[in-house]
Amino acid sequence: MKKLIILGAGTSGTMMANHLVSKLDKKDWNITIVDQYETHYYQPGFLFLPFDIYTTKQVKKKGKKFIPKGVNYVQEKIELILPAENKVTLESGKDLNYDILIVATGTKTAPDETEGMDGPEWYKSIFDFYTYEGAKALRDKLRKWEGGKLVIHITEMPIKCPVAPLEFAFLADSFFKHKGMRDKVDITFVTPLDGAFTKPKATAALHYLLEEKNIKEVTNFNIERVDYENNKIIDYADTEVEYDLLVTVPTNMGDALIERSGMGDDLNYIPTNKATLQSIDNENIFAIGDATNLPASKAGSVAHFEAEILTDNILRYINGEPLKEEFDGHANCFIETGNGKALLIDFNYTHEPVEGTFPFPGVGPLSLLKESRTNHMGKMAFRWIYWNMLIKGIHIPFVSATMTEKGKNYEEAK
Repeated sequence: MKKLIILGAGTSGTMMANHLVSKLDKKDWNITIVDQYETHYYQPGFLFLPFDIYTTKQVKKKGKKFIPKGVNYVQEKIELILPAENKVTLESGKDLNYDILIVATGTKTAPDETEGMDGPEWYKSIFDFYTYEGAKALRDKLRKWEGGKLVIHITEMPIKCPVAPLEFAFLADSFFKHKGMRDKVDITFVTPLDGAFTKPKATAALHYLLEEKNIKEVTNFNIERVDYENNKIIDYADTEVEYDLLVTVPTNMGDALIERSGMGDDLNYIPTNKATLQSIDNENIFAIGDATNLPASKAGSVAHFEAEILTDNILRYINGEPLKEEFDGHANCFIETGNGKALLIDFNYTHEPVEGTFPFPGVGPLSLLKESRTNHMGKMAFRWIYWNMLIKGIHIPFVSATMTEKGKNYEEAK
């Protein structure tokens, strides 16, 4: 009996378990998924938690219920990966041998990487919203905050969902307007990039929205430290930005397991072939989602597209066939702009976000790079799609893993 092990039962790992359980012959293959956490979080929901748009119950469920029958589920911390021995060691000391390993260990926030960030003001006047604990603490803070200087800050790239900090700024503008206190809040968006986003076309559209909503923008800000005693963030050029409430996106890093195992880059991400999702260093190891070092967005849609191609490549690897070099970095995401509206962008490694329309099951054609209420409905509908389709590995109609030569994956649906 051959063994396939998946490390991590988050979005990517759970999808792969669901994809593969029906594709591998149960007489020949044993599939095991390992994760130390009992709870599975709907991470896109963390954005809405601070504004009381979602409740805590809507963003978390027991992870085991999404692991399909026929897959062994091990809830334990992983201590080490030993590629030379085709073995994984658990915290208990137990070893798991594998023939194929899929690393889906995700990425974590690391506030301790920036001086002063996780000091005595952490979750008092300094918050993140990329963790369940941070989003919940920020919700409690915003319920009673009386206003002042709100700074939304990105430490460095890459981060999970690169547009989420912008969405937070837009939703904050809407939130304080509805509370009748927008005039009491000064909002500043601070980024290490030279614009609002990584793609020029989207940057232009998003910069316009920042201006329209009277949100100040500070670019090329490479933070050195947080001066929590004087409520300032300071960069290496000694530029200072004052705050009363700092909402920051700390450095994102791959799981410490990857560092312990000597398998990652400087940020603990697995060096991965960007087209096949095979490990650069070990042919029987594959990586997916936020665990990779791919030059693609670390987002759920990307993991969804990767999972389809990786499933095919796992089968090809088993059969001794050449791997498909088909993953093109395809990503699409809704960008909440506040007041019940959202943008939608669709792009890949080489194509800028495109214009036109995008077919979305159950909602209808969605406009790209334009604000609309329909896009907002699509964003809100995605939570149901996530829990009921995406992580269960169910095909989503009209949503393909790659884009055409024109940069559109939806031409055939027109």
